[in-house]
Amino acid sequence: MRIPRIYTPQHLEENTTIDLDSSAANHVGKVLRMQAGRPLKLFNGDGPFHFDAVIEHSDRKRVTVAIQNKISSNNESPLAIHVGQALSKGDKMEWVIQKAVELGVTDITPLWTENCDVKLNAERMEKKHSQWQGIIISACEQCGRDVLPKLHPVQKIQDWIININGDLRWVLDPRGNPESSPQNSISSAVVAIGPEGGLTQDEIQQACNSGFNAKLIGPRVLRTETAALTAVTLLQNQFGDFK
Repeated sequence: MRIPRIYTPQHLEENTTIDLDSSAANHVGKVLRMQAGRPLKLFNGDGPFHFDAVIEHSDRKRVTVAIQNKISSNNESPLAIHVGQALSKGDKMEWVIQKAVELGVTDITPLWTENCDVKLNAERMEKKHSQWQGIIISACEQCGRDVLPKLHPVQKIQDWIININGDLRWVLDPRGNPESSPQNSISSAVVAIGPEGGLTQDEIQQACNSGFNAKLIGPRVLRTETAALTAVTLLQNQFGDFK
């Protein structure tokens, strides 16, 4: 039987007993309906490790667990990938975030661009940010990552490109350079992905002026969600842990 992995922001320590926070307790007690005696794996995002635990008490209001061994994990990529993803309509943004976490990205920044067709006020943006954070947590629980990728606040692409650093920086462009990246090893990469309508030529030129390379990643025009995950996969294949 598969042992559920549960995220909790609480301090975790071997040979201690804790009550899970309300969100984790709700998931364990109400959603999964797990009872006393069932094993869990707990992580809090503090590092590449998790803890074996056993439920001591479980009801609809409270879940108490006994924390046992601390287990190191080694499934974080040696390549730190920061994805700047233009805001997308519908569930495209959620899908990109979920799959990017599974593919091993370390940072995600939602971007306002000229062709973004998403209208969100401050209150709705705050709710979206919380929703995206929840998607990151759920994706880490599912795929076995113990380190949560960092979700940065929404930024204008013009502000983001001048402040972001990386050994390799791509701005995806269907008119860009199809040549392969240098073969030397790198430890960090940044990818800027436009919205459904694409980045404007001015936005691409601003990125290039800030040290980005306009990158063509194939002979076909990809949707924004496909482009993001294709770029991450290419980077992991060449420089990360897909080799």
